[in-house]
Amino acid sequence: MASRALDGGWGWAIVVASFLAQLLAYGSPQSVGVLYPEWLHAFQEGKGLTAWVGSLVAGVGLIASPVCSACVDNFGARPVTIFSGVMVAGGLMLSAFAPNVQFLIFSYGIVVGLGCGLVYAATLTITCQYFDKRRGLALGIVTTGTSVGAFIYATAQNELIVLYGLDGCLLIIGALALNLMACAGFMRPLDMPGYYLKRRAALERNTERQLLEKPRPDELKMAPGSATSPQDKSLMGKELLIAIDGMDAGEKKPGGFLARLGLMKVIKKKRRAYSSYMSSMYELLQNQAMVAFCIGVFLFSLGAFPPVLLIEDVAQSQGLVEEVAVIPLVSIGAIATCVGKLALGILVDISWINSMYLYAFTMFAGGVALLLIPVVQSYLGLQILTAVLGFFSGNWSITSYVTTKTVGLDKLTQAHGIVMFFGGFGIMLGPPVVGWFFDWTQSYDLAFYFSGGCVLLGALVLSLLTLPCRSRKPSPDDDDDDRPDVQYTGKCDKVASVA
Repeated sequence: MASRALDGGWGWAIVVASFLAQLLAYGSPQSVGVLYPEWLHAFQEGKGLTAWVGSLVAGVGLIASPVCSACVDNFGARPVTIFSGVMVAGGLMLSAFAPNVQFLIFSYGIVVGLGCGLVYAATLTITCQYFDKRRGLALGIVTTGTSVGAFIYATAQNELIVLYGLDGCLLIIGALALNLMACAGFMRPLDMPGYYLKRRAALERNTERQLLEKPRPDELKMAPGSATSPQDKSLMGKELLIAIDGMDAGEKKPGGFLARLGLMKVIKKKRRAYSSYMSSMYELLQNQAMVAFCIGVFLFSLGAFPPVLLIEDVAQSQGLVEEVAVIPLVSIGAIATCVGKLALGILVDISWINSMYLYAFTMFAGGVALLLIPVVQSYLGLQILTAVLGFFSGNWSITSYVTTKTVGLDKLTQAHGIVMFFGGFGIMLGPPVVGWFFDWTQSYDLAFYFSGGCVLLGALVLSLLTLPCRSRKPSPDDDDDDRPDVQYTGKCDKVASVA
């Protein structure tokens, strides 16, 4: 990778394209709370079952993040973004024709969720490749696309539902999502993806082998009067080999003893790699701080995500507002999250602030806000609590920072995958659990007491289990001023780790 290609130039076009891609992909899923009351009214199903739609669209992409990152690694950001555009747009348009909630769970929850996961991995990967010293700034700009998209789409979907109905709204935002393919056009790769490198290496080996073989007599015959130089014949041979390489790759090779021996070697190599992976995962889970952080992220996701999906229905159920306001609560929470990401990112760079305890404090403040939601009796109070919860939900921006401080740069790739799995699992369970509480009690009060209790418990566990870490040995990756600056993104071309 040429140094002149980093930290500027076309990289800023990549930042703009990635920002727009995240805005287009995550705009509707992040503001799904506006659609939730409409689905309840349209399908007349329980709140717990309907809540699975919003929880899956947010959680599936996180849980599948290792697979999404592997796709980007092998095929590149541009093809993956094009494919994800088809998935997101197709899932949204299919949802317009959903006959029931079960179909909606598949079309909106799973298809759109996987498409968003692919966009997320692709945009962060290509941004990391184009930036070095300014990588933190570039990633910060790109990842605010989700919050800005939620702010815009919450109001836009509300107006589109009034004008064209729920089905028309989904068709229009699905058509808008097709612009993801236009964003992909700007994602010019700096390095050839792994799949093409493997294919080129196989082609070169095949070409060399066949060129070294003794040619058949009929291949040496030339038409009378032809004047082809040896160099031209060599070029013609290479072109022929390139043309037939695809056919050769698909042909079966003789299945003798050597072929079986080679297959056994491949199996043993894969088994050793798998054993090594599981062993390193076991070592990570022996780290007390790592386990505490995973538990904290799971409990925070379990309790803090449901308001994103259910807050509009809470306001309507309590009679605080008759219909979705011009500026929905989802929009207020989204813009507060955007501010929180930037503010917490600045705070965590201060040398005397412990990032783990800062994360625990954001969990504590978010838990208190959740406990107060059933208490407020005014729409203004609900707006304030939504903004507070949204601000402290911006702690996702420092997740990779805390993970790096916990396990070091060498283990960041695998550790962050584990953390994201716990986070995605919590996001998937949270809204259905809260919805079932409502179906059982016909009130959101107990549900939000449960959510707030989970978040406070996570803050307590994270604080208590990381107390011994004050005296732990500093990791080799820690700087003298106890801050890794932007180095924690050094492997994000494989992880896509900033939320």
